[in-house]
Amino acid sequence: MLEPFFLRALAAAFGLALVAAPLGSLVVWQRMAYFGETMAQASLLGVALSVAIGSDMTVSILAVAICAAMLILLLSRQHLLPLDSVLGLLHHGSLAAGVIATSLIAGPSVDLLGFLFGDIFAVTYTDLIWIYVGGGVVVAIVAFIWQPLLRLAVHEELALAEGVPGQRIKAVFMLLLAVLIAIAIKILGILLVIAFLIVPAAAARPFARTPEHMVILSACMASAGVVAGLWLSARSDAPGGPAIVLVLAVVALFSLLWARAIEKDL
Repeated sequence: MLEPFFLRALAAAFGLALVAAPLGSLVVWQRMAYFGETMAQASLLGVALSVAIGSDMTVSILAVAICAAMLILLLSRQHLLPLDSVLGLLHHGSLAAGVIATSLIAGPSVDLLGFLFGDIFAVTYTDLIWIYVGGGVVVAIVAFIWQPLLRLAVHEELALAEGVPGQRIKAVFMLLLAVLIAIAIKILGILLVIAFLIVPAAAARPFARTPEHMVILSACMASAGVVAGLWLSARSDAPGGPAIVLVLAVVALFSLLWARAIEKDL
């Protein structure tokens, strides 16, 4: 008989796996992992904001993640610095600012490791509502703008020439990433949430025949990784979130090696 906290953890991780599959696939196709990582690091400021004003943590993290997404989009239009340099500046600066702000506002009692690596076994029913309702909205919007997103990922210049509103679609996509980051941070932590996005998609890519097939494979691999990771956590007393990501990373490594071996045989 599984304990209620374990069932909640399983339900939360399955929900995130389904929501992350299409977004993670798009992140991999568009090489936006550093974008997502920067937004995740900035969200630690949302933790500090929540502690300072006593607001709901998910709402505060969502607000900060959206602000970070808009700032990234704004700075991506300047030409003084390469975009990767701008992201590096925001990435490390926001993480440092978040750590300092959280420490100053709340004192030494704040569990920074919990925010950085998450605690999947602390999931509440409110968190599950955020995941399934918020995640359902995210998936619905992704489905609605799926074709423009794909066209931008395949050939951005051609898509723009054909009339795809690139900046608007990118802004919506970044907002969707912000929502996913906000609802996933308590479970996986700031440092692991993007790994949960990109690792299953990277594992699925060598075997996918179509974009939709890649999304389905990514969801299946993430779901299997959730089960294996939580089992590993229960057997070894390892943290749940890192255990899930570790299992997914091993699956992705073997997937890439297998694909490489098949290429050599051909």
